[in-house]
Amino acid sequence: MRAEIITIGDELLIGQVVDTNSAWMAQKLNEIGVELYRITSVHDEGEQIISALDKAFDEVDIVLTTGGLGPTKDDITKHVLCDYFGTHLIEDTRVRSHIESLYANRPDVLNRLTATQWMVPKAADILPNRVGSAPLMIFHHGTQILASMPGVPYEMEIAMEEQILPYLQQSVISHQHSAILHRTLQVTGIPESKLAILLEDYENAMPKGLHLAYLPKDGLIRLRLSSYGEMSEQEMEIWFEQLKEAVKDFLIAETDEPLEVIVGRKLIERHATIATAESCTGGKLGVLLNKHAGSSAFYKGTIVSYATSVKEEVLGVPAELIKAHTVVSEEVARTMAESVRILLNTNYGIATTGIASATGGYTNDQVGTVWMAWATPQGTYAERFQLGKLREQITDRACQKALVGLLKIINHKS
Repeated sequence: MRAEIITIGDELLIGQVVDTNSAWMAQKLNEIGVELYRITSVHDEGEQIISALDKAFDEVDIVLTTGGLGPTKDDITKHVLCDYFGTHLIEDTRVRSHIESLYANRPDVLNRLTATQWMVPKAADILPNRVGSAPLMIFHHGTQILASMPGVPYEMEIAMEEQILPYLQQSVISHQHSAILHRTLQVTGIPESKLAILLEDYENAMPKGLHLAYLPKDGLIRLRLSSYGEMSEQEMEIWFEQLKEAVKDFLIAETDEPLEVIVGRKLIERHATIATAESCTGGKLGVLLNKHAGSSAFYKGTIVSYATSVKEEVLGVPAELIKAHTVVSEEVARTMAESVRILLNTNYGIATTGIASATGGYTNDQVGTVWMAWATPQGTYAERFQLGKLREQITDRACQKALVGLLKIINHKS
């Protein structure tokens, strides 16, 4: 069973708003056994929307649209859908009651434009939108289905979770429909081309219907094993175990999760804590560690020691050490990591110090040099990296290397 997502809005096509909805929706569709066939973005323009709908219904079973459901003149999705399905708007008393309750304490919002929100297509099934005024609409096109949702991410996600996905599972998707299966692991320390050579025999032996994708980013490669309704979970697990064995020397994670999530979980399992002392990364590593719920269980804090004076006065790095080795050195990185571990009383301390741009006396040849250190209960480890020439690339890669290094240490000590 296949689906298409149609995102509606000029703001998406001019880059004013980034489409994060589609990636989230794709994951949720896969979880219920629906293959996402295509993502289309169109202007707030009737002919474009209709053309996209025609093309979608020629090729997929389910169409999901987001956007264009507000009360202003540029929000035309509801009217276009009425024309497309040969219906007209009527007042829905349940939607009206919900909107009036939603804005009971905000009388300024209840005006003649808000009133257009409780006008809904007569031919549509209307589902509750718990957190917004735009109605969730389901249209039937023979055996095919269209679901229309708001474009605001948190509204869309709640709508999908609470209404659209259950509706699809109950009304459209056969319970006998074979599941789409994905298993992902992450490797590091090997170029993509060399990894492909390593896995040649494995790929040649893979049965029809099983696919292996290489997803590289900044020195980390995700290997995704996929079966689109042609393999049982038990068979998939056998092939996944074989893949893990083939790449065991480079394996860093067995799940498709951000590294900071994996690090956090491992630290919590060990009742361990971490702090960071950051120079070239400017606090970016701390942001990652603090990004997800539950981080207070393992993350103590960050000292951003971008200036040399902060390294000396806050972290206690001796001026003589800096003078002898420069701030971008193994000796300084080690001292930073050990100091932040002591100052914040944590099990682990990570330090980053490097050259992200050709300023302060550094040359282009030196840009991208980063020293990193990991202070642990067993000792301190340090490593030098060359991480490219672009500032953002360098800092992103440095954060990734820091997390990979910590994972290796934790896994080795387990």
